[in-house]
Amino acid sequence: MCIGEVAHVSAEITYTSKHSVEVQVQVMSENILTGTKKLTNKATLWYVPLSLKDVDKVLEVPPVVYSRQGQEEEGRKRYEAQKLERMETTWRNGDIVQPVLNPEPNTVSYSQSSLIHLVGPSDCTLHGFVHGGVTMKLMDEVAGIVAARHCKTNIVTASVDAINFYDKIRKGCVITISGRVTFTSNKSMEIEVLVDSDPVVDNSQKRYRAASAFFTYVSLSQEGKSLPVPQLVPETEDEKRRFEEGKGRYLQMKAKRQGQAEPQP
Repeated sequence: MCIGEVAHVSAEITYTSKHSVEVQVQVMSENILTGTKKLTNKATLWYVPLSLKDVDKVLEVPPVVYSRQGQEEEGRKRYEAQKLERMETTWRNGDIVQPVLNPEPNTVSYSQSSLIHLVGPSDCTLHGFVHGGVTMKLMDEVAGIVAARHCKTNIVTASVDAINFYDKIRKGCVITISGRVTFTSNKSMEIEVLVDSDPVVDNSQKRYRAASAFFTYVSLSQEGKSLPVPQLVPETEDEKRRFEEGKGRYLQMKAKRQGQAEPQP
C-alpha cells in the first residue's frame, strides 16, 4: 500500500470457542485516481474476553451463528491448529538475545537488534494494559531493523507467523523487544522477535516473556524489484538448529501458498 491510497479494512467473526474469538481481517487498497482496488493484507486474530471487574478472569464467549454448513468445523480445525502451535512455542520462552562484540557480516549476531520501551498511558487500554497493536508495531519495527542490517537494502514485511501473547503487559513496565535472523532463503528472511516485560515498579514480579513471533521480510531494489538475500551464516549449534526449524516453516508456508494458488474444482 502506497502513500495517498485509501485503506478499506473489513473484519468478521468466523469462529468462537468457549473462551476465544477468531476474527478474520482483510485490507484493500484503493487508488483514488483510477479507482483500482486490490487486496494488500489479510490476517486471522484471536481474542480472549476478560472481566471488567477482574482482568485475570477469562469469560465465556457467546456462540456465533454460522452462515453456512461446515463453517464451524473449519473454524474448529483452525482453533486446534493455532492452539497446538502456541503450545509448541512455549519451550522457546527461555531464549534470550545476547550481544556479541565485533560480529562478522551475515551472522546472526551482526544484525540482531533490541529496542527498550517504557510503557506509558498512551500505550494502554482503560484498564492499564498495553494494546496488542502497540506491541505488534514495536515488534515489526525491530524486525525491520534486523532485516535492513542484514540486507543493507530496502526491505518490506511479507508475512507474520502467529504473534503469540503469553501474558499481559502493564502500564509502567519496561519492555525489551529483541530480534534476530533465524533463516534465509534466496529471496526472503525469517526474523524471530521476542518481547520481555520487566515490572520495574513491582518487586514481587520477575521479568517475563510477554510475546513472540516470526516475521518474514523480502529485500527490494530502489525500483521495488525483489533482490537476492545474503545467506545467513549460523555459527553456534543453537543457531544451526533455529535455521533448520526456520527452513521447515518456510517450506510449510511455501506449500500452503502453492495450494491456495491452485484453482479449486
